[in-house]
Amino acid sequence: MVPASLAGLVIPGSITARSAKTMEFCLDLSPHRWARAQDPRAAVNWTLETIAAADRAGLHSVWLSEDPDGWDAIAVASAAAGRSERIHLGTGVTSALLRHPVQIAMAVATLDRLSGGRAFLGLGRGQPEFYAYGLGIPADAPLATMREAIALLRQWWQPPYRASLEGTRFRVRDWPLSIAPLQEHLPIYLAALGRQARQLAVRSADGILIADFASEHFLAQLLPALHADLVAAGRDPASFPVFLRANLVMTDDPEPVLEERKLPFALLCTLPGMAQQVIVPGFDVERLIVELRRLLRIDDLLRAGRPWHDIRRSVDPALVRQLVPTELVAQLCLIGPARDLRPRLARLAALGVTHVFLRALPEPDTEAYRAVVRALLTVPAERES
Repeated sequence: MVPASLAGLVIPGSITARSAKTMEFCLDLSPHRWARAQDPRAAVNWTLETIAAADRAGLHSVWLSEDPDGWDAIAVASAAAGRSERIHLGTGVTSALLRHPVQIAMAVATLDRLSGGRAFLGLGRGQPEFYAYGLGIPADAPLATMREAIALLRQWWQPPYRASLEGTRFRVRDWPLSIAPLQEHLPIYLAALGRQARQLAVRSADGILIADFASEHFLAQLLPALHADLVAAGRDPASFPVFLRANLVMTDDPEPVLEERKLPFALLCTLPGMAQQVIVPGFDVERLIVELRRLLRIDDLLRAGRPWHDIRRSVDPALVRQLVPTELVAQLCLIGPARDLRPRLARLAALGVTHVFLRALPEPDTEAYRAVVRALLTVPAERES
């Protein structure tokens, strides 16, 4: 089996100790196929077979996105546990605004048992507007909510498996759990872009998840600061993984994929707080986001309590594609032939990225996943410089 790592890449000019480590690949899955499927059983089978193929191909983990108008990510991961052997399974991400920490603790401990100790928790704030305006769930102080949730989860997942907390959001009084995870330390990875979220990750999490459409310029600012924060906190940066939700697509015909990625870019980066990772010299990103927000009526739809499902349906993809420059998307996305992707991955590794997300392939083909990994491992990056 070819390991899903970039051990073969030679990274010129390493700038951190992290660069000497291998970069691994993860699988990124969402409920979109289920939502569009004419045959629900076929969509379920495709998802489970895709995870099984990624498992056999040696990918590190599968991250199942979760919003309150889609699937239950932990239920899907639990179903996949019986069809896989080594791949790590978890949420990408869920929110303690949506799920109470005790429900997270029970669900992920159950997943860990079902998977033989392969569960992880991807945790983030989610989109507070969905909860507050659409579902009537209090969504103020999301950072405090995540901090308190992590504190409770650590207690419930470690002996004596009892938790107490008098917090701003949660008040738990010596509440026990009878089902513990198999792992002595179940990993919690925090979705974080801003400084406060990054500092919470440094204090309380086991790694960090960086959102889709993060530019190299943004990463060149964030990751050295993260490294410094870890050192200041007495933590080893080499033991703190950095996951990049890049949705990598290896293709010799990138144009159609770049066009397709314009709509997800517009939908994600127009949400409050979700454009800060888009730093690309030569593009007026701030103005573009303002124009897209107006075109998509994001503020109105959020205040009206509309979910992802309705926001996606309200968009005219042709107008978005006209407005978003293809070259901007090309710089934000890992899309292209292997010869172009290898040096970009080497630069990301040198910055400190340890794990990169792959977009799922059209078919659940183990050999096809292995071929992608093999192509990205073949030639040292410095030979192509």
